[in-house]
Amino acid sequence: MGNADRLTRQAVVEKAIALADAQGLEAVTIRRLAQELGVTPMALYWHFKNKDQLLQGVADHVLAEVTPAIDPEDPWAVRLRGMIEALVRVLRRHPPLADIFPLIEKEAVPSFVRATEAALDLLTRAGFGLSEAYFVSSYLLHGTLSLVKAEPGCPVQFTPAEAAEWRRQKRLMLEALPPDRFPCMVAFAATITEEPDVDRYYAFGVDLLMGGVEAMAANRTPSTATANSTR
Repeated sequence: MGNADRLTRQAVVEKAIALADAQGLEAVTIRRLAQELGVTPMALYWHFKNKDQLLQGVADHVLAEVTPAIDPEDPWAVRLRGMIEALVRVLRRHPPLADIFPLIEKEAVPSFVRATEAALDLLTRAGFGLSEAYFVSSYLLHGTLSLVKAEPGCPVQFTPAEAAEWRRQKRLMLEALPPDRFPCMVAFAATITEEPDVDRYYAFGVDLLMGGVEAMAANRTPSTATANSTR
């Protein structure tokens, strides 16, 4: 039995994710995947007709983790936060995949549809109308993607020595700014001495995203939600 006979859809997706992790999303092509899997490109077309479908399959695999098993009796904010934290976890493991969403038809991805439905349900329970709830769910998705893409620190491929030099150069650049014009930036330079606390960065980011949603929800009522959803 050849490689093509043993090839599964999941194996293709997992290899695509591994390739994206190692070389970036642009490296994920049908031809390159076939080479990595030891099959002909035609063998992959049995599972994915084109690259668009392949990327949708990758997104579906990743987003399957975004609807975690949370107690249905928990408050809506706890459950929504759990979804955001789940997305953060999976994207921290696979940072290049934060760039996949603008490239795909998200509504064609089953796990995206399920996650969006779950988010809309939670947000309407919080008092948002359906239109507002969709806005909020979209903001939360893109806010989370931005968190991952803006993760602080030096390029991951740097050695510890290169990372230390990168931070030193960055600090010197900020310290060279005119202190009378940029006092805060100059003062901030002193904080660039060690690797940033990335866990704290993400916890703060999730708090920031959820804080805005919860603050707006505090001003919503069921009657307001009904009025908004019928517009």
